[in-house]
Amino acid sequence: MSDFDIQTPTAFDPFADANAENSDAGSKDYVHIRVQQRNGRKGLTTEQGLKKEFSYNKILKALKKEFCCHGTEDPELGQVIQLQGDQRKNVSSFLVQAGIVKKEHIKIHGF
Repeated sequence: MSDFDIQTPTAFDPFADANAENSDAGSKDYVHIRVQQRNGRKGLTTEQGLKKEFSYNKILKALKKEFCCHGTEDPELGQVIQLQGDQRKNVSSFLVQAGIVKKEHIKIHGF
């Protein structure tokens, strides 16, 4: 063996596969439902990842009416629906019952 056969450790990039153009990493489309802490006990539920073929305004209106809370669509973050309070379980069950998303394609994040 020569001295050139020794491998030196290099920096590991965990997102290298996701950034590759021909990679299948991240090919599954998930709907991400998160909760964010605001002031004190106040919380905010965000939902993102719905397909663009759905009308976000109609879904938002139905969610607001169903859960009696205020909500908005955030244009800065792209296609993101925001609702007041911790509505993670409610939103996931609503999306499954309405037939918008399958249960396997929902990721619930938060504490």
